[in-house]
Amino acid sequence: MAVWLITGTSTGFGNELTKIVLENGDIAVATARRPEALAALAAQHPAAADRLLILKLDVTQEQDVVAAFSAAKAKFGRVDVVANNAGYGTLGEIESTPDADARAMFETNFWGAARVSREAVRFFREENPAGAGGRLLQFSSVSGFQGFPGTGYYSATKFALEGFSESLASEIDPAWNIQVTIIEPGGFVTNALKGDSQWAPTHPAYGRPELPAAAFKRVLIESPPSGDARKGMEVVYKLASLKQQPLHFPLGKDAVAGARAKTSSFLADTDKYASWSEGLERDT
Repeated sequence: MAVWLITGTSTGFGNELTKIVLENGDIAVATARRPEALAALAAQHPAAADRLLILKLDVTQEQDVVAAFSAAKAKFGRVDVVANNAGYGTLGEIESTPDADARAMFETNFWGAARVSREAVRFFREENPAGAGGRLLQFSSVSGFQGFPGTGYYSATKFALEGFSESLASEIDPAWNIQVTIIEPGGFVTNALKGDSQWAPTHPAYGRPELPAAAFKRVLIESPPSGDARKGMEVVYKLASLKQQPLHFPLGKDAVAGARAKTSSFLADTDKYASWSEGLERDT
């Protein structure tokens, strides 16, 4: 019976993952900025009342992060898996997005995730039973390895999280038995393009409907994603049980295709201009 601590559980991936954890007989520490939003989830799983702990957690507040882990230990004695999922998107051209909106998104998507990550690693190492370690699942996005028009600042938060997570994984002592996996979902049906996301007003210079950001916005609004969030989180639940987890995990056919295209393009550019790096060493 694994103990999961999941952030951002009021809607979307976090909500679905919490349900799956409970349905499989595990323990869920479900956290959200507004814990009252989880009343329906608790009502749907009355038999799991002793395996569900609902907590207030605003990832922008350090004290909330520490308190959530402390409460989990007080009730269940350990935390085995942390699903670092809380986040949101403000979309629009880079020139359209106010600095305040971009900074607020970074505060949640990057700094909030970093706070949870640091406490998770410390907790796995120092609070869990010796050698038990833990699994840290970092929820990034296909936009964390591929920038799309209209997603500049959102992509920047996820690119930052990916670099942070790669560095964190490289720093961990193998003896701690802590693994980090970056989940990179493609398009799934959640409320990401409803209440949890907003589009900045279009900058006058980008008003032509045929420009890339406008076209991308139409695609997102008029052609909803095909991924089933429930099925996606069933895969993530399965992933967490692997003895050896991957560092990167593109989730969904579009994410897999995007990862392959990005890698291919990167390697093609690298190979094409590799010779330009010859002879750049200092003369001795």
